[in-house]
Amino acid sequence: MRTTLDLPEDLLNEAMKATRIHTKTKVIITALEELIRKNRISELKTFKGKIDLDIDLNTIRGRKCR
Repeated sequence: MRTTLDLPEDLLNEAMKATRIHTKTKVIITALEELIRKNRISELKTFKGKIDLDIDLNTIRGRKCR
């Protein structure tokens, strides 16, 4: 999809240097993907301590209890 954006040149150049990505399109796609990923992680954090999975991590990881 083609879209025209008015982005600050210095911000875009800094993002390209920081990520070592050489195309403007790929930098923007990467930024959007990262934004979505961080948002999903923060949404999952709201469930911390609220779900009882009844899982024994020592058994799953193959640890022998002393």
